[in-house]
Amino acid sequence: MRRTALALAAALALGGPLAAQSPAHLLDDVKYLSDDALEGRMTGSPGADTAAAYVARRFAEVGLRPPAGGWFQEFVVSPDAPAAYHLALGGLKGRNVIGILPGRDRKLRREAVVVGAHYDHLGRGGPFALDPDSTGAIHNGADDNASGTAALIEIARLLALRPPARTVVFVAFSGEEEGLLGSAFYVQHPAVAIARTVAMVNLDMVGRLRNDRLIVYGVGSARELPGLLDSLDRVAGFDLKTLGDGYGPSDQSSFYAAKRPVLHFFTDLHEDYHRTTDDWEKINADGLKRVADFAEAVVAALADRRRALTFVDLPVTAHAGADSMAITPGYGAYLGTIPDMTGTPGGVRLTGVRAGSPAEQAGLRSGDVITRIGDRDIPDLEAMAEALRSHKAGDVVDIVVRRGDSTTTVRATLGTRGS
Repeated sequence: MRRTALALAAALALGGPLAAQSPAHLLDDVKYLSDDALEGRMTGSPGADTAAAYVARRFAEVGLRPPAGGWFQEFVVSPDAPAAYHLALGGLKGRNVIGILPGRDRKLRREAVVVGAHYDHLGRGGPFALDPDSTGAIHNGADDNASGTAALIEIARLLALRPPARTVVFVAFSGEEEGLLGSAFYVQHPAVAIARTVAMVNLDMVGRLRNDRLIVYGVGSARELPGLLDSLDRVAGFDLKTLGDGYGPSDQSSFYAAKRPVLHFFTDLHEDYHRTTDDWEKINADGLKRVADFAEAVVAALADRRRALTFVDLPVTAHAGADSMAITPGYGAYLGTIPDMTGTPGGVRLTGVRAGSPAEQAGLRSGDVITRIGDRDIPDLEAMAEALRSHKAGDVVDIVVRRGDSTTTVRATLGTRGS
């Protein structure tokens, strides 16, 4: 029997078989991943490897299959990655965990919806922690992002009971805290070709639901998404706040830069964000289950719809909350580039440019490697940030880029952020 979004919504409302299991098992996953024994799951650490092995076991238990190469997609953190400079991660291995749920439709199963959540966190603090005096103490990251990983496993469990038409690829990403390293690597080495990936749904910090308030970013990344979310939320009953842009400091950005429609589910910031106090006792288990059920209904609707979504490349917008971090590094004049955070020797490789930005107007594009801005060489992202800080809005600069086997120069008029 073909499952429809309406049938899914009814299952959520009536407590049907798809929603029958209690929230306790989600909390068990959060407890395991945020236990002190995993020492904060820093990318490349033994604790992160233990977490990856746990996620792979849980994927198998709920009915997913590994890709041809196995559950783990390994990548090496480049010494040129911005975070590697601060955290001495260069040369360490990160592991994405990938599980596949094959689609049931002979034609549509060649296409995929990706559902993702990062499982890494800050380890024992460091430069990204918001309680710097706690360096050396374990940062367990129960909400960020053991909650999203638990929801990811739950969505897999629910969908495996009645697989949708398209294939669904579940990815637990590593390296998110260090600059979306795992998702950037996946986009370059996908389990299903990015051209056949119809959408990506991301879960990051979904364990602190308060007053039914659920934030969903990326709703403007495809024309059909606002109506889809509204129809499902009539039953789910969230105080839903939707924001259009697909960019932001989480893994959906890697997919939006590759011109894929995206959604990012988020229950908002709190006082424990990036602090040692982000522990499992503060997780709203009932709320986490509700978010997972709602996200599962959205994924099923995306995977069952007969027609692909209509991608929308949005102009730059200013964000509140967690999305207040700029995509272009630093705080100087605005260019509108989306850098590859995995690092590129001898320059800054672009995974994309913002629609309507000075970068797009100058002709910069995905794959370009910026090597010089004005009179400054750009060996890395830090140098690029400094170069932009040295300019103001309205300045006209020449930008030298490597494009394939050639070198070219474009001229950009820099702008202001949020414009």
